[in-house]
Amino acid sequence: MSDKKPPSDKNGPNTPGKKPRVKHKRTARDPSQSVKTSKGRKTSSTQWLKRQLNDPYVREAELQGYRSRAAFKLIEMNDKLDFLRKGQVIVDLGAAPGGWSQVAAKLGAKVVAIDILEMDELADVEFTQMDFTDNDASDKLLEMLGGRKADVVMSDIAPNTIGHKQTDHLRIMALADMSYDFAKDVLKEGGIFITKVRQGGTQDDLLKELRKNFETVKHIKPPASRKDSAEMYVVGIGFKK
Repeated sequence: MSDKKPPSDKNGPNTPGKKPRVKHKRTARDPSQSVKTSKGRKTSSTQWLKRQLNDPYVREAELQGYRSRAAFKLIEMNDKLDFLRKGQVIVDLGAAPGGWSQVAAKLGAKVVAIDILEMDELADVEFTQMDFTDNDASDKLLEMLGGRKADVVMSDIAPNTIGHKQTDHLRIMALADMSYDFAKDVLKEGGIFITKVRQGGTQDDLLKELRKNFETVKHIKPPASRKDSAEMYVVGIGFKK
Protein backbone atom coordinates (compact mmCIF):
# COMPACT_ATOMS: atom_id res chain seq x y z
CA MET A 1 0.00 0.00 0.00
CA SER A 2 1.68 3.05 -0.99
CA ASP A 3 1.30 6.08 -3.07
CA LYS A 4 4.09 4.69 -5.16
CA LYS A 5 2.35 4.54 -6.44
CA PRO A 6 1.21 -2.24 -1.93
CA PRO A 7 -11.37 -12.46 8.00
CA SER A 8 -12.32 -14.82 7.20
CA ASP A 9 -14.64 -16.49 9.65
CA LYS A 10 -15.92 -15.03 12.91
CA ASN A 11 -12.98 -16.45 14.76
CA GLY A 12 -10.62 -14.30 12.69
CA PRO A 13 -7.86 -15.24 10.25
CA ASN A 14 -4.70 -17.06 11.02
CA THR A 15 -1.39 -15.30 11.29
CA PRO A 16 1.93 -16.89 10.38
CA GLY A 17 3.24 -19.19 13.05
CA LYS A 18 -0.21 -20.70 13.61
CA LYS A 19 -1.69 -23.65 11.76
CA PRO A 20 -3.47 -22.11 8.77
CA ARG A 21 -7.21 -22.56 8.48
CA VAL A 22 -7.51 -23.33 4.78
CA LYS A 23 -10.63 -24.69 3.10
CA HIS A 24 -8.95 -25.72 -0.12
CA LYS A 25 -5.57 -27.28 -0.61
CA ARG A 26 -3.10 -24.95 -2.21
CA THR A 27 0.61 -25.10 -2.76
CA ALA A 28 2.81 -22.55 -0.99
CA ARG A 29 6.39 -21.91 -1.90
CA ASP A 30 9.12 -23.79 -0.10
CA PRO A 31 10.44 -21.63 2.79
CA SER A 32 14.02 -21.96 1.57
CA GLN A 33 13.27 -21.32 -2.09
CA SER A 34 16.14 -19.64 -3.87
CA VAL A 35 16.03 -17.08 -6.63
CA LYS A 36 17.71 -17.86 -9.92
CA THR A 37 19.93 -15.05 -11.06
CA SER A 38 18.99 -13.20 -14.22
CA LYS A 39 21.39 -11.41 -16.48
CA GLY A 40 20.90 -7.68 -16.14
CA ARG A 41 18.92 -7.90 -12.88
CA LYS A 42 20.14 -5.54 -10.17
CA THR A 43 21.42 -7.10 -6.96
CA SER A 44 18.81 -5.16 -4.99
CA SER A 45 16.03 -6.62 -7.18
CA THR A 46 17.33 -10.14 -6.64
CA GLN A 47 17.46 -9.58 -2.88
CA TRP A 48 13.88 -8.23 -2.88
CA LEU A 49 12.64 -11.25 -4.84
CA LYS A 50 14.38 -13.65 -2.47
CA ARG A 51 12.86 -11.91 0.54
CA GLN A 52 9.39 -12.05 -1.00
CA LEU A 53 9.67 -15.72 -1.92
CA ASN A 54 10.86 -16.71 1.54
CA ASP A 55 8.55 -14.43 3.53
CA PRO A 56 6.03 -16.46 5.60
CA TYR A 57 3.50 -13.60 5.47
CA VAL A 58 3.65 -13.55 1.68
CA ARG A 59 3.02 -17.30 1.59
CA GLU A 60 0.18 -17.06 4.11
CA ALA A 61 -1.44 -14.20 2.20
CA GLU A 62 -1.47 -16.43 -0.87
CA LEU A 63 -3.01 -19.31 1.08
CA GLN A 64 -5.73 -17.17 2.64
CA GLY A 65 -6.47 -15.17 -0.49
CA TYR A 66 -5.29 -11.78 0.69
CA ARG A 67 -3.95 -9.37 -1.89
CA SER A 68 -0.84 -8.48 0.09
CA ARG A 69 1.10 -9.38 3.21
CA ALA A 70 0.11 -5.97 4.57
CA ALA A 71 -3.31 -7.44 5.40
CA PHE A 72 -1.71 -9.15 8.39
CA LYS A 73 -0.49 -5.83 9.78
CA LEU A 74 -4.09 -4.65 10.12
CA ILE A 75 -5.24 -8.06 11.37
CA GLU A 76 -2.58 -8.05 14.08
CA MET A 77 -3.34 -4.47 15.13
CA ASN A 78 -7.02 -5.34 15.33
CA ASP A 79 -6.24 -8.47 17.35
CA LYS A 80 -4.51 -6.21 19.85
CA LEU A 81 -6.89 -3.26 19.93
CA ASP A 82 -10.22 -4.73 18.66
CA PHE A 83 -11.44 -1.69 16.72
CA LEU A 84 -12.94 -3.17 13.52
CA ARG A 85 -16.69 -3.85 13.61
CA LYS A 86 -19.48 -4.96 11.30
CA GLY A 87 -21.38 -2.03 9.84
CA GLN A 88 -18.60 0.53 10.27
CA VAL A 89 -17.75 3.16 7.68
CA ILE A 90 -14.01 3.05 7.03
CA VAL A 91 -11.76 5.24 4.89
CA ASP A 92 -8.64 3.50 3.55
CA LEU A 93 -5.92 5.91 2.38
CA GLY A 94 -3.25 4.39 0.16
CA ALA A 95 -5.37 1.29 -0.32
CA ALA A 96 -3.80 -0.56 -3.29
CA PRO A 97 -3.52 -3.45 -3.82
CA GLY A 98 -6.33 -3.79 -1.30
CA GLY A 99 -5.14 -5.87 1.66
CA TRP A 100 -6.46 -3.55 4.37
CA SER A 101 -9.74 -2.88 2.55
CA GLN A 102 -10.16 -6.64 2.15
CA VAL A 103 -9.78 -7.27 5.88
CA ALA A 104 -12.24 -4.52 6.83
CA ALA A 105 -14.83 -5.59 4.23
CA LYS A 106 -14.64 -9.24 5.32
CA LEU A 107 -15.52 -8.11 8.83
CA GLY A 108 -18.63 -6.38 7.51
CA ALA A 109 -17.47 -2.78 7.13
CA LYS A 110 -18.27 -0.44 4.25
CA VAL A 111 -15.02 0.94 2.87
CA VAL A 112 -14.18 4.09 0.92
CA ALA A 113 -10.68 3.75 -0.54
CA ILE A 114 -8.19 5.82 -2.51
CA ASP A 115 -4.80 5.21 -4.10
CA ILE A 116 -2.74 6.61 -6.96
CA LEU A 117 -2.40 3.04 -8.25
CA GLU A 118 -5.11 0.90 -9.79
CA MET A 119 -6.96 -1.54 -7.56
CA ASP A 120 -9.24 -4.39 -8.63
CA GLU A 121 -12.81 -4.31 -7.39
CA LEU A 122 -13.71 -5.64 -3.96
CA ALA A 123 -17.16 -6.26 -2.52
CA ASP A 124 -18.29 -3.46 -0.16
CA VAL A 125 -15.34 -1.28 -1.18
CA GLU A 126 -15.83 1.93 -3.18
CA PHE A 127 -12.51 2.90 -4.74
CA THR A 128 -11.19 5.92 -6.59
CA GLN A 129 -7.83 6.01 -8.35
CA MET A 130 -6.39 9.34 -7.35
CA ASP A 131 -3.37 10.88 -5.63
CA PHE A 132 -4.36 11.64 -2.04
CA THR A 133 -2.10 14.71 -2.11
CA ASP A 134 -4.13 16.27 -4.96
CA ASN A 135 -6.04 19.37 -3.93
CA ASP A 136 -9.41 17.86 -4.75
CA ALA A 137 -8.78 14.39 -3.27
CA SER A 138 -10.43 15.24 0.05
CA ASP A 139 -13.52 16.57 -1.72
CA LYS A 140 -13.75 13.37 -3.74
CA LEU A 141 -13.60 11.24 -0.61
CA LEU A 142 -16.25 13.40 1.07
CA GLU A 143 -18.45 12.90 -1.98
CA MET A 144 -17.97 9.14 -1.74
CA LEU A 145 -18.87 9.21 1.95
CA GLY A 146 -22.14 10.90 1.03
CA GLY A 147 -22.53 12.77 4.28
CA ARG A 148 -21.58 9.81 6.46
CA LYS A 149 -19.01 10.17 9.20
CA ALA A 150 -16.24 7.59 9.38
CA ASP A 151 -15.72 5.18 12.25
CA VAL A 152 -12.12 4.55 11.18
CA VAL A 153 -9.63 6.39 8.99
CA MET A 154 -6.62 4.20 8.25
CA SER A 155 -3.58 5.18 6.24
CA ASP A 156 -0.81 2.92 5.01
CA ILE A 157 0.45 5.50 2.53
CA ALA A 158 4.20 5.54 1.96
CA PRO A 159 6.09 7.76 -0.48
CA ASN A 160 8.73 6.56 -2.88
CA THR A 161 11.96 6.31 -0.92
CA ILE A 162 15.21 7.81 -2.18
CA GLY A 163 17.58 6.12 0.27
CA HIS A 164 18.27 9.29 2.27
CA LYS A 165 17.08 8.47 5.78
CA GLN A 166 16.17 11.98 6.91
CA THR A 167 14.42 12.92 3.66
CA ASP A 168 12.46 9.65 3.55
CA HIS A 169 11.39 10.23 7.14
CA LEU A 170 10.18 13.76 6.46
CA ARG A 171 8.23 12.65 3.39
CA ILE A 172 6.33 9.89 5.17
CA MET A 173 5.60 12.17 8.11
CA ALA A 174 4.19 14.79 5.73
CA LEU A 175 1.74 12.18 4.44
CA ALA A 176 0.87 11.16 8.00
CA ASP A 177 0.10 14.80 8.83
CA MET A 178 -2.13 15.10 5.74
CA SER A 179 -3.95 11.91 6.70
CA TYR A 180 -4.53 13.24 10.21
CA ASP A 181 -5.87 16.57 8.92
CA PHE A 182 -8.34 14.68 6.74
CA ALA A 183 -9.31 12.34 9.58
CA LYS A 184 -10.25 15.27 11.81
CA ASP A 185 -12.78 16.39 9.20
CA VAL A 186 -14.54 13.05 8.73
CA LEU A 187 -14.27 11.01 11.94
CA LYS A 188 -17.27 10.62 14.20
CA GLU A 189 -16.99 11.06 17.95
CA GLY A 190 -15.11 8.10 19.42
CA GLY A 191 -13.56 7.22 16.04
CA ILE A 192 -10.20 5.60 15.31
CA PHE A 193 -7.24 6.92 13.30
CA ILE A 194 -4.32 4.76 12.16
CA THR A 195 -1.34 5.99 10.20
CA LYS A 196 2.06 4.70 9.16
CA VAL A 197 5.08 6.62 10.45
CA ARG A 198 8.82 6.11 10.49
CA GLN A 199 10.77 6.06 13.72
CA GLY A 200 12.43 9.44 14.20
CA GLY A 201 12.15 12.78 15.97
CA THR A 202 9.44 14.49 13.93
CA GLN A 203 6.83 11.89 14.85
CA ASP A 204 6.74 13.50 18.30
CA ASP A 205 5.05 16.56 16.79
CA LEU A 206 2.30 14.38 15.35
CA LEU A 207 1.86 12.60 18.68
CA LYS A 208 1.35 15.92 20.46
CA GLU A 209 -1.38 16.85 18.00
CA LEU A 210 -3.07 13.46 18.22
CA ARG A 211 -3.24 13.67 22.01
CA LYS A 212 -5.32 16.83 21.65
CA ASN A 213 -8.02 15.00 19.71
CA PHE A 214 -7.95 11.40 20.95
CA GLU A 215 -8.54 9.82 24.33
CA THR A 216 -5.68 7.35 23.82
CA VAL A 217 -2.69 7.32 21.47
CA LYS A 218 -0.58 4.21 20.96
CA HIS A 219 2.49 3.14 18.99
CA ILE A 220 2.31 -0.31 17.40
CA LYS A 221 4.78 -2.29 15.34
CA PRO A 222 2.83 -5.41 14.36
CA PRO A 223 4.78 -8.66 13.90
CA ALA A 224 4.04 -8.54 10.16
CA SER A 225 6.04 -5.32 9.88
CA ARG A 226 9.53 -6.41 8.88
CA LYS A 227 12.10 -6.14 11.66
CA ASP A 228 14.58 -4.32 9.46
CA SER A 229 11.99 -1.68 8.56
CA ALA A 230 11.75 1.65 10.39
CA GLU A 231 7.99 1.70 9.87
CA MET A 232 5.56 1.59 12.71
CA TYR A 233 1.98 2.73 13.24
CA VAL A 234 0.37 5.35 15.43
CA VAL A 235 -3.20 4.67 16.53
CA GLY A 236 -5.52 7.33 17.93
CA ILE A 237 -8.51 5.90 19.83
CA GLY A 238 -11.59 7.82 20.91
CA PHE A 239 -11.77 10.88 18.65
CA LYS A 240 -13.01 14.07 20.30
CA LYS A 241 -13.44 17.58 18.90
